[in-house]
Amino acid sequence: MVQPYKHEPFTDFTLEENRQAYLKALQTVEGYLGKDYDLVIGGEKISTQEKIVSYNPAKKEEVIGRVSKASKEHAEKAMQAAVEAFKTWKKTKAEVRADVLFKTATIIRRRKHEFSALLTKEAGKPWREADADTAEAIDFLEYYGRQMLLLKDGVSVQSRPNEFNRYHYIPLGVGIIISPWNFPLAIMAGTTVAAIVTGNTVLLKPASTTPIIAAKFVEVMEEAGLPKGVLNFVPGSGVEVGDYLVDHKDTRFISFTGSRDVGLRIFDRSSKISEGQIWLKRLIAEMGGKDTIVVDAEADLELAAQAIVASAFGFSGQKCSACSRVVVVESVYDQVLNRAVELTNQLTIGEPSEQGTFMGPVIDSHAFKKIMEYVDIGKGEGRLMTGGEGDDSKGYFIKPTIFADLAPKSRIMQEEIFGPVVGFTKAKDFDEAIDIANNTEYGLTGAVITSNRAHMEQAREDFHVGNLYFNRGCTGAIVGYQPFGGFNMSGTDSKAGGPDYLLLHLQAKTTSELY
Repeated sequence: MVQPYKHEPFTDFTLEENRQAYLKALQTVEGYLGKDYDLVIGGEKISTQEKIVSYNPAKKEEVIGRVSKASKEHAEKAMQAAVEAFKTWKKTKAEVRADVLFKTATIIRRRKHEFSALLTKEAGKPWREADADTAEAIDFLEYYGRQMLLLKDGVSVQSRPNEFNRYHYIPLGVGIIISPWNFPLAIMAGTTVAAIVTGNTVLLKPASTTPIIAAKFVEVMEEAGLPKGVLNFVPGSGVEVGDYLVDHKDTRFISFTGSRDVGLRIFDRSSKISEGQIWLKRLIAEMGGKDTIVVDAEADLELAAQAIVASAFGFSGQKCSACSRVVVVESVYDQVLNRAVELTNQLTIGEPSEQGTFMGPVIDSHAFKKIMEYVDIGKGEGRLMTGGEGDDSKGYFIKPTIFADLAPKSRIMQEEIFGPVVGFTKAKDFDEAIDIANNTEYGLTGAVITSNRAHMEQAREDFHVGNLYFNRGCTGAIVGYQPFGGFNMSGTDSKAGGPDYLLLHLQAKTTSELY
């Protein structure tokens, strides 16, 4: 019998013992800053002269660590190791593969605060955001392990007299995991182990801004007993290593989380057949969003303002699910806008390693420059209500920013900024609000704040997003509770943390025996 899945609880930092444990974990992480980490190819540790250096975005001179940088030659060696390992891993019992995930979850749970503290240092995540990232990684390990145990015997199909039919699933082959920096533990771990527990072997290319957390995760997977060659660690250039692996004839699938533009590039390249390739590559892609909270005239306006601020500025708005646009029915527009500004002005912005910080830095100089350019655009398109200032002297800090009175088709309301910037626009009624909410090329998350049941049902049918929330914010999907993935340019609606996600890494096989 498969044990029921239970969501990993978040840490209560109001308890002194938990606060002290996190402070101790920060000291532990500070004790190994600046270390070098090797490539892992077929179980072999390989050090290269060229390194990817990871910096603390809150203290941009502080080096978190250095990882060896893979070349095309390393990528090819890793591919051959994965091809070889697949021959035996695909035949390994599902129970054994799931046990590796459960053991990994146990190790990370034991070192939970250490992993979270590393997220605080490497990604600039405040305590609560880092704790949620680590909890989600544990959730993915526990959930996907259990899902594989449910899938291992296939699905029942009909048989006629003198005939026995079976329908079961087999793994695809070698997968390329290209993971993002904004959830550098949760999404990196989730996409990696979904591929592994289903019997595939993988090459993991983590984001170059957060490779140390990935290196630590690879160490834990090894400790949990994962055989050599199943997980190969190849951080490197997207143009050099990424393109090479996406194009490779032996690549069976690509699991990508990142920007729309990079996702489209991978979509295009993976659709082309390389010499010697005998399959159509499968793409699992999550590519971002432009997420809207709609506030109805019949709504709890305090709840609306709280939801907007939490969804827009949690982790500095660097979530594909973040609220970056707010559409309010005009009769309550000023009330919601003014209260959201009040709440935003109460937020604490600063060093993420300090417990009271709500919002830390953005990830790097490139993000800082891009977001500040959007702030300048916003000043020309709407009314700046608060924020609009940045300081990159010590780290990459941008004040939470609200623009009001924007046109629905303005750039601030249409383009993914991926930072602490949110735009407000008004609608004459609820019908127009839903129309405006749908007028982007994305379709990831959305929220509707209303007490009108008819409007809820209207939004359930007509608001075209993969994850729709009522009377709460539009971030914070939990594995197994709110399967996550979106429509249109938000990706392939792959529903991470959902009951059919593992099937994307499998192919169905029918066998029929005549008696």
